[in-house]
Amino acid sequence: MSKAVITCALTGVLTDPSQHPVPVTPEQMAKEAHAACSAGASVVHVHFRQQAPGRGHLPTWDPAVARDIAGAIRDRCPGIIINQSTGIVGGDIDGPVHCLRAIRPEIAACNAGSLNYLKVRSDGSWAWPPMLFDNPVEKVAAFLRAMAETGARPEFECFDTGIVRCVEMYARAGLVTGHLDYNFVMGVESGMPSDPALLPILARQLVAGSSWQVTAIGRASIWPLHRRAAELGAHLRTGLEDTFYLPDGTKATSNGALVDALAGIARETGRDIASPAEARAILGLASDLRPPPA
Repeated sequence: MSKAVITCALTGVLTDPSQHPVPVTPEQMAKEAHAACSAGASVVHVHFRQQAPGRGHLPTWDPAVARDIAGAIRDRCPGIIINQSTGIVGGDIDGPVHCLRAIRPEIAACNAGSLNYLKVRSDGSWAWPPMLFDNPVEKVAAFLRAMAETGARPEFECFDTGIVRCVEMYARAGLVTGHLDYNFVMGVESGMPSDPALLPILARQLVAGSSWQVTAIGRASIWPLHRRAAELGAHLRTGLEDTFYLPDGTKATSNGALVDALAGIARETGRDIASPAEARAILGLASDLRPPPA
């Protein structure tokens, strides 16, 4: 099988750095990206956090912050591929678009459909107020236009099977052209479960020639899912955005430890790990670093 491209999701949206070892500042993000790259990651998925003291658990769409973080990562990890999050609730997408223009990532996550984002505690109460992660077609289309403008490859994040099937319709409707990348998000309580048996079914829904990976959210249940994805020829992703737990149940203290564990699983299935340069060739991206934004 082809070499596996590993993505490391460095920090996430709201994880509190006072409680978990997630990076926030440009220096921390660059250090964690370097650890992940040294362990086998060739792509880093980034969210941007507020930089004021005590505010690092809150997201920001400040283009200056995005530029500082992307610059620090690129300086520390030459050749690494940046994948920018664009996830936002509501119809105002100016913030993510400004960040796309500021850092010109090679890849940008594109949430491909809406989801009731829910979780229930053991006592039957809501873990947070029920919310709709809204991604109607007009919002997806606007993001795809911005990604085309900035040269970012859309990576379609799919939280449910119907959303997976929508991606092919976006292509038929002319909203996106060229190679398609899918990301099956599994483990969100109101989305697809972390069930390895689902993967062959989902893979059959893809446009021929597409690439895919799995974002596995959770604890022990995610590692069999990663193994099955590797066996089926998918690319791979892990990181402190997705889990804090290693296969043996111990808590990870860095992204590098998670990537090292995932790379080990991939090798056990007969997969070699792609370097950043090899990942660029596999994914059809530019063979050198992105030029600095104007």
